[in-house]
Amino acid sequence: MFKSKKLKRQATIVIEHKLAETKRLEEDSDREKNWKRWGPYLSERQWGTVREDYSFDGACWDYFSHDHARSRVYRWGEDGLLGITDRQCRLCFGLALWNERDPILKERLFGLTGTEGNHGEDVKECYYYVDSTPTHSYMKALYKYPQNEYPYGWIVHENQNRSRQEPEFELTDTGVFNESRYWDITAEYAKNTPNDILIKITVANRGPDTARIHILPTLWFRNTWIWGCKHEGCTRKANMKQTAPNTVTCSHETLGKYTFVFDVNSESEIPELLFTENETNTARLFNLENYTTFTKDAFHRYIINGEKDAVNVKKKGTKVAPYYVLVVPADEERVLRCRLMADDEIVSDPFAERNFGAVMQKRIKEADEFYNIAIPDGLTDEETQVSRQSYAGLLWSKQFYHYIIQDWLKGDPEAPAPPRDRLKGRNSEAEWAQLFNRDVVSMPDKWEYPWYATWDLAFHMLAFSKIDPQFAKDQLLLFLREWYMAPNGQLPAYEFALGDVNPPVHALACLMVYKMTGRKGARDDEFLARCFQKLLINFTWWVNRKDPSGKNIFGGGFLGLDNIGIFDRSKDLPIHANLLQADGTAWMAFYCVIMLNIALDLSMKDDTYEDMASKFFEHFTQISDAINEMSDGVGLWDPVDGFYYDHLTTETCSLPLRVRSMVGLVPLMACLVLDDEYMEKLPGFRKRLEWFMKNRPDLASQVSYMDGDGESQYHHLLAIPTKDQLHRVLSYMLDEDEFLSPFGIRSLSKFHEKNPFKLELNGEVYSVQYVPGESDTFMFGGNSNWRGPIWVCMNYLLIEALERYDYFYGDKFMIECPTRSGNLMRLRDVALELCRRVVSLFLPNEQGRRPCHGDDDRYTYDVFWNNLVLFYEYFHPETGRGCGASHQTGWTALVSRLLEKLAKNR
Repeated sequence: MFKSKKLKRQATIVIEHKLAETKRLEEDSDREKNWKRWGPYLSERQWGTVREDYSFDGACWDYFSHDHARSRVYRWGEDGLLGITDRQCRLCFGLALWNERDPILKERLFGLTGTEGNHGEDVKECYYYVDSTPTHSYMKALYKYPQNEYPYGWIVHENQNRSRQEPEFELTDTGVFNESRYWDITAEYAKNTPNDILIKITVANRGPDTARIHILPTLWFRNTWIWGCKHEGCTRKANMKQTAPNTVTCSHETLGKYTFVFDVNSESEIPELLFTENETNTARLFNLENYTTFTKDAFHRYIINGEKDAVNVKKKGTKVAPYYVLVVPADEERVLRCRLMADDEIVSDPFAERNFGAVMQKRIKEADEFYNIAIPDGLTDEETQVSRQSYAGLLWSKQFYHYIIQDWLKGDPEAPAPPRDRLKGRNSEAEWAQLFNRDVVSMPDKWEYPWYATWDLAFHMLAFSKIDPQFAKDQLLLFLREWYMAPNGQLPAYEFALGDVNPPVHALACLMVYKMTGRKGARDDEFLARCFQKLLINFTWWVNRKDPSGKNIFGGGFLGLDNIGIFDRSKDLPIHANLLQADGTAWMAFYCVIMLNIALDLSMKDDTYEDMASKFFEHFTQISDAINEMSDGVGLWDPVDGFYYDHLTTETCSLPLRVRSMVGLVPLMACLVLDDEYMEKLPGFRKRLEWFMKNRPDLASQVSYMDGDGESQYHHLLAIPTKDQLHRVLSYMLDEDEFLSPFGIRSLSKFHEKNPFKLELNGEVYSVQYVPGESDTFMFGGNSNWRGPIWVCMNYLLIEALERYDYFYGDKFMIECPTRSGNLMRLRDVALELCRRVVSLFLPNEQGRRPCHGDDDRYTYDVFWNNLVLFYEYFHPETGRGCGASHQTGWTALVSRLLEKLAKNR
């Protein structure tokens, strides 16, 4: 029955007793215990965001700078270093550090704003998400802190002076980690009960000499009391006060009372306890009189500037930290321990071994047991480590996200009114007046993208469904709620432009999460039905807004692919014309087959959905007919090149934009196999399908039919490309001189490296050239590139599509992989080959290098670096080097699903 002893042992664990973490997930889902109240929900960058921007011109990067962050109160959230908070971000915990050389206290991660970096926004720190369980009953993260002065000015100056053709200047390039002169700061959290949190901070000196470090484990309340806003859940000021030498009592109107304690071992003195208020230092920033002497930046002023009156000697306030100064010999470490407990969950003798060390070890053991089940058997140790770290990053990337459009545009009762220009600026459209975000949401990257992106989140949930199916369902439903979805049915894109358009993959995520989180016959039909009703509204919005000609050829804008085309597709074209998009049209066909699939699945228990299944079947065939130029000659298929292209159309002509890019591969993704199970159990749908095939021969050619194997009588394929078209497009996709790289499918063909596409309009030349790494233009801030790199999310969709085609064609469809190699393969084997190539980004190669880390030798030879993996936004297709956001663990965590596919086929 089982493939290995390990699987047999794992099954025994499940049978004999429910895993502790699984039980916690069920208790939280059933609202028996609030295990997820506390988590890594603290942002890593609140400064420089749209939410905190109250400027007249929308210059968010300038309005609230990193320099302001230590002294200025945030309106919509908080940020911190390796920190945690409750799900409403009322009480926060994070670390503050000083190496006695830096000009500022290190309380948050530093990086460049969009105008400072030669490739846009970018964090300039070395930090890693090491582990986490879904309920955050155990969490671990690591920060590498230089012992020499952090080169703030050098990093800014060097990047500003580099061209867009040059690489980014990183912290590791400055030499601050040479001779291992740095600290490894590890934060571990374990929950004894939902509101009893153990905190262990390990400080390791990796350098060759004894060194000294200042550490402040900091607890503070988010300032919600100065705005006069009824939505904050706290109209009275919170407070903290010292009640014992190592104890602080914290009181909050809605969170209740908590006790914060820190360990005092017998060999050291009790650390000084510092108090201040989480209030803006208006004197420093604006040359205005301070509301209070005790400001947000008091600990910085006290420690670095020597201002002894900066902290409150009365030992009370809204921000507190025990102040440790540690002297640590080379190659040694020190451990600090703290604990945060709700008043009704207080433990006596909180640092006794039975109450602290034993609990910490138990949670670690339970995390191991959980992932022994979640990560499939058949993976190597390295692959297992990559999978587990990808899940850790996914879980650490949850964030409290707060953004209420009405209050943000008009201002708060107790604050000065924002400039009136804002009422006509960003996100001021009437359809977003209802937007009310105050939730824990899965972020793409909590530093570079500390705001949700709807299509990113859909991919996140495909990975989340394996470890926390309830969270995956809740997140997908959340974005379909009326306080997220606009009244017209549009889903919010991201905070820089809520009305921008992302690919419609939300339906796919709903369907796949439904299928991934239950066996056939025992799935959550209610969840799928609730999604379907709201998705119908969103689908209607797409049809009404993105089909300018009414001929089933769609536009859509940039569709998440940023700079993939010759124009910025989110802006007006340089001439009076329409851009008919191969990807926009294909995404709508894709949306149709997903909605058809959902309707069919729901029809298995409720035949009222059969009518909707028929509707989406017919709609798909119309779009497929249109894109393939079957009826009225306006399609996007090029029969000469054998590829799908965008077209630029005017009243008199239609010009194909012959760029071989991911735009032309998206049509492959729109496919669905209808087998005999649906036909046998849904006679109404079967009858409509047969009528359609007989009476609409003009559209019936879009449906392929495969004879059964003796048992199956009905086997239909709905797909945009015919068998011949599929073969022709795949010959490009699997050509190593075109799309196929050692690490997956490129987003732009390598053909355009020496043959850039150029188009002259009104005397200006527009061009697209293969750019394998970071973007060489400033389009979309210069920090995203679709002109060559590997994007894991799109590779995942292509792999899934190849598996569906193989399910239909079987060994009747063989293709060379790579093209011209003479090696014929079934499509399922092509899919596995792509899986292998993509996951190799994160695995040590023959030289022991993980391609994602580029040429940095530390990740190969240094024992304190070589087990750390970063899950970047996208990847250089020739070298595998990670590019863009370094912790885009959301959709890059799909590597865990690709590893699972490999394990199943070994």
